[in-house]
Amino acid sequence: MTISYTWWKDATVYQIWPASFKDSNGDGLGDIPGIISKLDYLKNLGVDVIWMSPMYDSPQDDMGYDISDYKKVYPKYGTVDDMKVLLDEAHSRGIKLVLDLVVNHTSSEHRWFKESRSSLDNDKRDWYVWKKPKYDAEGNRHPPNNWSTHFSEPAWTYDETTDEYYLHLFAKSQPDLNWENPATRNAIYDEAMSFWFELGVDGFRIDVANMYSKDQRFLDVPIVFPDQSFQPCMQYTHNGPRIHEFHKEMFEKVTSKYDAMTVGEVAFCSREDALKYVSAKEKEMSMIFLFDVVDVGTVHANRLEKPANPWKLSELKQAVENQCEFIKGTDAWSTVFFENHDQPRSISKFGSLNPKYNFKSAKLLAMLQTALTGTLYIYQGQEIAMANLPASWSIDEYLDIMTINYYRNWVEIHGKDADFEEQKKVILEGINMLARDHARSPVQWDASEYAGFSPVAPWTRVNDNYKEINVESQLNDPNSVLHFWAKSLKVRKEHKDLLIYGAYKTLDQDNEQVYSFIKYQNDETSSPKAFVTLNFSDEPAKFERLVEGQYTLVNSNVDVQDEATLSPYEGRLYIVD
Repeated sequence: MTISYTWWKDATVYQIWPASFKDSNGDGLGDIPGIISKLDYLKNLGVDVIWMSPMYDSPQDDMGYDISDYKKVYPKYGTVDDMKVLLDEAHSRGIKLVLDLVVNHTSSEHRWFKESRSSLDNDKRDWYVWKKPKYDAEGNRHPPNNWSTHFSEPAWTYDETTDEYYLHLFAKSQPDLNWENPATRNAIYDEAMSFWFELGVDGFRIDVANMYSKDQRFLDVPIVFPDQSFQPCMQYTHNGPRIHEFHKEMFEKVTSKYDAMTVGEVAFCSREDALKYVSAKEKEMSMIFLFDVVDVGTVHANRLEKPANPWKLSELKQAVENQCEFIKGTDAWSTVFFENHDQPRSISKFGSLNPKYNFKSAKLLAMLQTALTGTLYIYQGQEIAMANLPASWSIDEYLDIMTINYYRNWVEIHGKDADFEEQKKVILEGINMLARDHARSPVQWDASEYAGFSPVAPWTRVNDNYKEINVESQLNDPNSVLHFWAKSLKVRKEHKDLLIYGAYKTLDQDNEQVYSFIKYQNDETSSPKAFVTLNFSDEPAKFERLVEGQYTLVNSNVDVQDEATLSPYEGRLYIVD
């Protein structure tokens, strides 16, 4: 197998949620100077690239994914000059910086939309998607179709100024841009991309990268949820007819001019369709996020209900295999991630919250992730085993618009049901398991009040477990999860031909206790190979040498005493010659 080395393939990427990373000025909100103050921490961890979630000027209805000015910074985070300092300081440490590119929609406060909604003949009217109302036999006004948003609302909002509806696949304050208009696209390339590339950024994570091209017929979608008037519309809004044309144009006009990485958020499509975005010959994006792993145990899109059954280890194995084999036989590249700003904490989903095994299982997950094929992404706090918010918290503690809208909509529909209280328990249990809020609590830096994130009460409550789980305590403990992540990232780089670039094969698909796999370069019989075995249970398991050869242990989350037995949540990585 010929390996094509690239800096963004080798990289370990660390995602920062600016509001919750580090507050430098005591206003309860994270900021850019706070990020700068922790660059040495990230360098020592082994981070090569920072992915910074939206820091642009914004009303913050959706935590910065509602942008009001692409060329300005949200004042509470800092300034463009602060971004220049961050870039200089990161680059001086050999760390690259990637920003979020949010161009499916803007904020309704963006000057483009203000002009667009001002009149039917404004020159920016068709920069957004506007449609006339539909009327029933009684003359009642209705939206153009029955599409719903990803935030449990109708996807169309009526605007009295011009007697038309505008499309928004997210919040009402996030109108969708009209990518059918070349002038719109060129403005996006100029203000949202070229401006920041010229400032020195090293690439973009592209938000909802498969949603720019809508089916221009704007047809009603089939009814999936009979209890709702508006329905999920992915079949007409995802992977649309011109989406690849748009991404090729973006690459040709902007990205190709820089040594940049781009990673797209692409969901709800087949492997065949997904490969079109990242095939090197297609010249669209460097890689995309594959959601197989984080979707394990979920039911369906736009819902926070608790899964009907707990996930099985065999399901996780299959998801990992899908992720690793995505690029097999192609010229594409893949990604590895178990957490991000939209997902629950991986330790709460795949690990153990039993204090006896909590940190041990976090190390097990670190060992799994650092052995998988593709560019590795870590989310802030993952490296110290930050967990989901406590089950005891009231729904009032949740601040994310997706959670709030979903719960409010559910209560409106089911509030008078006879079994409302019983249903409510299930809904709240699902929220406690899957809500986006879990990833957005402040990073726990130490055991002081507010976890060392801020000297004052932060914008959202700190997880109750900050005294037991924090960076300071783990920095001073060589056996901590933090140190194990740093060690595992070094092992990943030392054996990158196998661990980053190698092919993958599960060896025990039906085993629901132990997860074993190999990584190899040319074929399954070639040497050396990496052999990884992981006990995903609180019971001992037999250690089995499932491949022949000379075994050398290069990583383990325990000091191996009994080679014949895997203790609960024990993992080992061997190089086999």
